[in-house]
Amino acid sequence: MSAPPAPPLLRTPLLDFHRRHGGHLVPFSGWELPLYYTSILAEHRAVRGSVGLFDVSHMGILTVDGGHAEELLSRRTVANVARLEPGQVRYTFFLEGSGGIVDDLLVSRIDPGDEVGRRFVVVPNASRAPEIEEILRQHRGPDTTVLRRNDSVALLAVQGPGSRDLLERRFGWELGPLGSYRAAFFPSDAGAAARSGRLGPQFPGDLGRLLYVSRTGYTGELGYELFVPAPAADAIAESLVALGAVPCGLGARDTLRLEKGYLLSGQEFHRDRSPLEAGQDRFVEFDHPFVGRPALEKARAEGLAVRLVGIEVSEPGAIPRHGTAIFAGGDRVAEATSGGIAPGLGRSVALAYLPPPLAEPGTAVDLEIRGRRVAGRVARLPFLKKPAARG
Repeated sequence: MSAPPAPPLLRTPLLDFHRRHGGHLVPFSGWELPLYYTSILAEHRAVRGSVGLFDVSHMGILTVDGGHAEELLSRRTVANVARLEPGQVRYTFFLEGSGGIVDDLLVSRIDPGDEVGRRFVVVPNASRAPEIEEILRQHRGPDTTVLRRNDSVALLAVQGPGSRDLLERRFGWELGPLGSYRAAFFPSDAGAAARSGRLGPQFPGDLGRLLYVSRTGYTGELGYELFVPAPAADAIAESLVALGAVPCGLGARDTLRLEKGYLLSGQEFHRDRSPLEAGQDRFVEFDHPFVGRPALEKARAEGLAVRLVGIEVSEPGAIPRHGTAIFAGGDRVAEATSGGIAPGLGRSVALAYLPPPLAEPGTAVDLEIRGRRVAGRVARLPFLKKPAARG
C-alpha cells in the first residue's frame, strides 16, 4: 500500500516577505521556511557583527493563564515557576518521567503581580508545540486556560550587537532597562509618549497598539524577540530591513547556535537524554516537585553514563555532521549529535555525548568523515567564547 500523502506545509505570516527577499524555502518541522536568502555565511556574519532578522513564527506560542497556571508549569517543567517575577523569562525543560527531555522551551510571566491569577507566555519548539499544548491541557485545573496563539501572533527575532540601536530607532523605545531574560510590552507607535516597557496588558488582545518584547536570543549575541499581530508582521519586518537588519534563515540560525553549544531539538535530545547529560544542570531547580525529578536525582547520585561535549576538528575542510561516527582508542564510542563549520572559529566543530573518561577537554578522538578518520579534540563549551553583547 502506498503511504498517505504528507500534510501540506504550514506557512508563517511572512511567506511573501521571504519570497520578495529571495529566501530559499525548505520544509522544516512541518513549516515552509527560508534556509537562507543570500548565503548562510553572510547571514551568520551579519548577526555576529551587526543585526540579523529571523522569522521564528513557527515556534509554538502558547498562553497559560489562571489561578493554578504557575503550579501547572512548575509541575511540568524543571523550573520553579512560582518564583518567577513579573517580566522574568526562564529557559527550562519539559521532561518524561524517565528524565528524558521532551522539549526545551521559554516561559515568561506577563502579569504585573497584583492579579489573583498568573499569566504566562510559553514558547516550545515547533515540532513539539502540539504535544506540549495537549499535555498542559490534560493536566490543567478548571481555573486555568491553555491556548495556542500561532494563528494570530507572529514572532520576529532581531539578533546582533546592533539590535538594540535598530529597535530604538524604529520604535522610539528605551530598551536599556530591559535586562537579559526579561520581557515587557512596548508601544507599537514610534510617536507614543511612553517609550518604556510595562506589564499587565492582555496577550494577545492588546497586541497592535503594543508589542510584546523579550530579550533572550538563540545566537549568543544581544537579541530581542518581538511578538506582533500576524497581519502587521510583514510591514514590521520590512521596516526593520529598511533600517539595516539582514534577513536570515535557518542555516545561519544553526551555525550561530552551534558555535555557542546550544541544544537543538531532535538532535541533542529526542526523549533519550536528560538535562544533566546535556550539561544543563544550572537550569534544573530541585527545590520543587516536577515530572522526572526522581529520575534526575537518581542519576545525579549514581553518576552520569555520558555527558554532552564539544569536539573541534583540526583538519581544514573536514566537516562533521549529525550522525558522524566518533572513535577513541580504535573503538566507536559515539555519534555526533550536531556538526558543521564554526565561522567565528575558522574550523569545524561537533557536539556529542561521551562517557566521562573521554569527556575531559583536550581528550583526543577521531571522527569518520567521508570514509576516513580525522583527528579531533574534546573542547570546553561554548566553542565561541566571545561574550554576548550587553545592552
